[in-house]
Amino acid sequence: MRNRHTIQRVALVLACVVVLGGCTTIKGWFGAKDDKKAAEPAELVDLTPTVNVSKMWSVDAGDGEGNTGVRQGPVVSDGRVFVAAIDGGVRAFDLQTGAQQWVYEPEEIEDKPRVRLSGGPGAGSGLVAVGGLDGEVIVLDAASGAEKWKGRVGAEVIAAPVIADGLVFVRSNDGRVTAFDAASGQRRWFWSRDLPSLTVRGNDSVLVGPGFVFVGNDDGTLVALSEQDGRLLWEQAVAQPEGRSELDRMADIDGAPVLDGTTIFASSFKNQTMAIDGPTGRPIWQRENGGAGRVGSAGDRVVVADPAGTVWAIDKATGGSLWSQPGLARRSLTGVAVQGDYAVVGDFDGYVHWLRLDNGQFAARMRVGGEAVKAAPVVADGVLLVQNIDGEVSAFRLQ
Repeated sequence: MRNRHTIQRVALVLACVVVLGGCTTIKGWFGAKDDKKAAEPAELVDLTPTVNVSKMWSVDAGDGEGNTGVRQGPVVSDGRVFVAAIDGGVRAFDLQTGAQQWVYEPEEIEDKPRVRLSGGPGAGSGLVAVGGLDGEVIVLDAASGAEKWKGRVGAEVIAAPVIADGLVFVRSNDGRVTAFDAASGQRRWFWSRDLPSLTVRGNDSVLVGPGFVFVGNDDGTLVALSEQDGRLLWEQAVAQPEGRSELDRMADIDGAPVLDGTTIFASSFKNQTMAIDGPTGRPIWQRENGGAGRVGSAGDRVVVADPAGTVWAIDKATGGSLWSQPGLARRSLTGVAVQGDYAVVGDFDGYVHWLRLDNGQFAARMRVGGEAVKAAPVVADGVLLVQNIDGEVSAFRLQ
């Protein structure tokens, strides 16, 4: 009898252990669900706008980039908005009205693949330049859309070419920058950088300053080249590609640097932003907040969006944090533009968000179609332009 009671007590203890174990397992299930929810994009809260944003116009630029990851955006020059699409050519629109002024479509050649325009456009000096997924470079007359010349580089072009000082600077996705003569299309020089084994998809335009071409690289460095012949003048690491895995070591600078006076601001996917003296490459300060997209510049501060979706304002003089806005976490934010007193970013769901520059609070929200916005918004003459991956371009003005 004693043995039977002992067995019963042992069985009861075992049952309790199983139940407790089961409870632990169920708790684990809930934890997994909570973890999954925590990884989802932040839900947008109801917003009472504090600034009136009006849509001026919206146009179709052709079949957009889709999931190619090229981050196509518009460019403005001399009152015209120039846009390109993978399948749709290049189009020019009036900045104020959205009226289409011309369309350029690459000529189709029998037995050759069609040209897929992916990089750009870039505009300036009466020209428009665009690159293709197969390394094409096409330069057009900005007033008429007539083709001026064609060139080629060794890899896909997914960054907008830059036109300045009689040259067209083309950055290709193999780490090379090529300078073409703007009038003739003749290659003047090129500079090349080895790529890490793993990088963030995408890159951005070079930055041209007085006598310099500044290039943000996939290994986390910023370099200054001679505008005249492409010689390397200096190199500065914005972020160190450190970590146990290739993923940990990604330090891409995929947003074009910003030049304010003689100071350059560059930001890296590895959550680093740096202020650098342009003529010498000497670091001024470094901040452990940053991202791969473009830096917004306004008055006494720069604004960056980090890979986690937090937006940061950083003091230009000291590198100190002025504010942060975590309300767009995991929404795959674009680089930052500045419109008036507001920082502006787009997200994966087609929403565009206006944040107050003084404190980071949400001020307004609009939506561009139903597709993602991946290219940083662009501001010209007070007008904000946004292009989504479906090729829809919209213009907004603050009232």
